[in-house]
Amino acid sequence: MATGKIKKVAGPLVIAEGMRDANMYDVVRVSESRLIGEIIEMHGDQASVQVYEETSGLAPGAPVESTGMPLSVELGPGLISSIYDGIQRPLDDIMKICGNNLKRGVEVPSLKRDIKWTFVPTAKVGDKVSAGDVIGTVQETVVVTQKIMVPYGVTGTIKEIKAGEFTVEETVCVVETDKGDRELTLMQKWPVRKGRPYQEKIPPIMPLITGQRVVDTFFPIAKGGVAAVPGPFGSGKTVIQHQLAKWAEADIVVYIGCGERGNEMTDVLNEFPELKDPKTGHSLMQRTVLIANTSDMPVAAREASIYTGITIAEYFRDMGYSVALMADSTSRWAEALREMSGRLQEMPGEEGYPAYLGSRLAQFYERAGMVKTLGSEGRTGALSVIGAVSPPGGDISEPVSQATLRIVKVFWGLDSSLAYKRHFPAINWLTSYSLYVDNMGKWFEENVNEKFMVDRQKMMTLLQEEAELDEIVKMVGMDALSAGDRLKMEAARSIREDFLHQNSFHDVDTYTPLHKQFLMMELIMAFYEESAQALAGGASIRNILNMPIREKIGRFKYVLPENVDEEYEKISRELDKELQEAIEKED
Repeated sequence: MATGKIKKVAGPLVIAEGMRDANMYDVVRVSESRLIGEIIEMHGDQASVQVYEETSGLAPGAPVESTGMPLSVELGPGLISSIYDGIQRPLDDIMKICGNNLKRGVEVPSLKRDIKWTFVPTAKVGDKVSAGDVIGTVQETVVVTQKIMVPYGVTGTIKEIKAGEFTVEETVCVVETDKGDRELTLMQKWPVRKGRPYQEKIPPIMPLITGQRVVDTFFPIAKGGVAAVPGPFGSGKTVIQHQLAKWAEADIVVYIGCGERGNEMTDVLNEFPELKDPKTGHSLMQRTVLIANTSDMPVAAREASIYTGITIAEYFRDMGYSVALMADSTSRWAEALREMSGRLQEMPGEEGYPAYLGSRLAQFYERAGMVKTLGSEGRTGALSVIGAVSPPGGDISEPVSQATLRIVKVFWGLDSSLAYKRHFPAINWLTSYSLYVDNMGKWFEENVNEKFMVDRQKMMTLLQEEAELDEIVKMVGMDALSAGDRLKMEAARSIREDFLHQNSFHDVDTYTPLHKQFLMMELIMAFYEESAQALAGGASIRNILNMPIREKIGRFKYVLPENVDEEYEKISRELDKELQEAIEKED
């Protein structure tokens, strides 16, 4: 085990000498306070260590000891409903030891060692097993059953397997391998900077249903897909992530608060336990892991928090679950990279960010995906990643936003002007895009309606034409438009206000099933297309725009999902009747 001495301290960066036997990315303990750190650069016998705790009071000459292990997370029962810091230290346990303020050098195991879990074996003595095979289950919360898997690198025959109550450190199974007997516990460790292996990646052709209309219909994300949510201060990034965490079709949610304001993280910690999970009726925390690394916590731990979160997410993906990971926000993580890079005196890239910013972002996002997992039964698991980006001043031409857009396939561009108009979610329909649409069109046509993609395209076209007409209206006024163009403007307004605007605090409007989204599109397009025919048949634009049915179309979003078919038929009949009356009035 390598032991050296501190030579220099520069904020969270410590240079230690005498570390020739240490390796890159080894975890080290710094000084008598045993602060936790990680080696990020080696020069001869000098190691540059990023320390994940406050370094004030450190002085040259203090000891630095390598553990010989990379930064790893503990994976096993007890993860769900836990709140960790960036390096997987449980904040509730630390609070019991040292009160509300985080003390330095506190060593607390990530998974509680005193809780006994009921292990139910699913394999038996004599079974041949390899990495990823499930040997038993533990009911972790009322909602989540954790599958205990054979760790990576273990292949052999089960010699002994037990049932009953065990802590995460007790042996539950013995596997006879070529290199001797291997004892398996409920817990395994995994280095955070290394992606967990799988058999194969599956093409993303299924959408991750979120119940948010602007997302599902216009800019869908695939199960196992990646999305970026860039937006300026106050445009609703955090609310969108909360909505997705609550409603997205995911079994497990991992929420990483990376360098966010402390009060925002407090809101998450207070709200999530109180939010009722719509799928199970229990608290949302029963299927959530939270990683809180606020802006006042040591900057180096912020850099690690994203890897900690995605490794935990991959572990649940390997069980065959659909996992949604929210990273809020990757800009703060990039700022931590920039600060450490500056202290290492590396050559800066654009705007002072390190030259490897793009490759680090890619390494993170590329760990998402829908995969066939290891193990003989070949489960299918999905890990979808949604990263918020906070560009300074809302300018998405800055390096973090641009590097992210080169990697992700869905861009939900938040617009402060929409937020000021109180249009939420403030996703700009003219600048946003989803590159998964073409792959998933077939799924929507088969599982919702064959007209789904046609209606979507018609609505997108109307919104783009509205943007062009808007320029004319600003110059010469609405009266200069032809009757057909005025109808276009009104139909586009209906799309914006009745379809895209969604109230996350309304009991019914907060979540819209796909079938209801399709019927809403049908009503708006029926109003536009049939009104255009009525105009051609001699109706006046004034009578069409004054039809009472328009309010019912606007209020259709508040209809309960079980009543939508009946209400749709009723509104369709009334629309035909009122349009007929509008034509006859002119006669």
